[in-house]
Amino acid sequence: MKKKVLIVVLFVVVKVEAQTSAFAAIDSLFENGRYQLALQKLEAMNPPSFLSNYKTALIYESIDNYKKTVSFLEKALEFKEHKKASLKLAKAYLRLFKPNKSIKIYEDLLAKDSMNLVLKYQLGKLYLQNRKSENAISLFKDLTTKDTLNPHYSYQLGLAYSFVNDGNRMMNCFLDVLEKDSTHLKAITKLAIQYFALRDKDSTYLFINKGLRLDENHISLNRIKANQLYSEKKFKATIPVLLRLDSLEKMEHFTNNMLGKSYYQLEDYKNAKDRFKNVVKIDAEDFKAFTYLGNIALKEKDYRMAMFHYLRAAKVGKEPRDNAYYGLATMFYEQEKPKSAINYFKKAFDENAQNYKALFQQAKLSEDYYKDKKIAYDLYKKFKSRFFRRDKEMSDFVESRIVAIKKAYFIKGESLE
Repeated sequence: MKKKVLIVVLFVVVKVEAQTSAFAAIDSLFENGRYQLALQKLEAMNPPSFLSNYKTALIYESIDNYKKTVSFLEKALEFKEHKKASLKLAKAYLRLFKPNKSIKIYEDLLAKDSMNLVLKYQLGKLYLQNRKSENAISLFKDLTTKDTLNPHYSYQLGLAYSFVNDGNRMMNCFLDVLEKDSTHLKAITKLAIQYFALRDKDSTYLFINKGLRLDENHISLNRIKANQLYSEKKFKATIPVLLRLDSLEKMEHFTNNMLGKSYYQLEDYKNAKDRFKNVVKIDAEDFKAFTYLGNIALKEKDYRMAMFHYLRAAKVGKEPRDNAYYGLATMFYEQEKPKSAINYFKKAFDENAQNYKALFQQAKLSEDYYKDKKIAYDLYKKFKSRFFRRDKEMSDFVESRIVAIKKAYFIKGESLE
């Protein structure tokens, strides 16, 4: 009997040693890039085991074949529970755009190890990525109480609050981050963005300057600074900030567009034209850039190019294109083509019913061009009913013309009402 037991033990030992030797050989093949031969040897193993499936999954993971990775990890986990294999499976599911399966794995692991803060943190970020904001808030609130010194927990909690539009709690979280880590650039940037949106100039500059002292080439902070300066009409001060951005990101839409607008405001039309040309190279459907190019050509009395750019803007524009039509109308007016000018002022107003200047110009030109002054009278009345007192000078003019036209028709014995 003892002899039989000894034979069985020896057989198991020999088998385990043989498997260990086989896996060592397979590992060596894999380490030296002979992964196809390693896969053949793993496939030939009989019977398959947790380790053979797990090692097969690792090879497929290394060559980005995530479908096979998932398949062999699932087979491996049929043999036994294994935390590392489960985490790899969760990450592979993410690569295959199956976040709910990944979340389920993290939730199951956390149910068995509720004190694992790393798992909680990773699950919280997964919740955020998949817009499960309330779940994320719950997890990150718990993490901030478990570890009061970790700034990343507060930062992620701030992001979670932003997804549910809780601005006050969001900003409090980002401020809390800076109490824990005064150099946390992501939190500094978020605060600069929020204060800019709230039009709190002093706080915006406070966080912009704080961040740029840490990294003078920080893209987002330089962009916020450019926007803030431009909003204050400090166009000369805006340009150096944008030129720094331009040196960091060549041919970038935001930078060229803002430089174009800044140069335009300073009446530096040559540089503005160069920048807007870059904009339309980057985005051939940026109708606003075409409109600016039309405006510049119009100021330079280059009517052919003005028409080209305005018509291009009108063609590609998906938002209201009234500025392009207004520019065309102005161009025709300068060329003493009043009928075309009236037509395009009308188009501008039809495109954007808040463009009171277009309606005013349509009415004024109609009075000068048409013998029938009732056309202008009706347009003046429309202006008065909708935009009276929007612009005092225009409103006074409209009021005087309504009275004058009405009086002229009264003298002729006609009523306009």
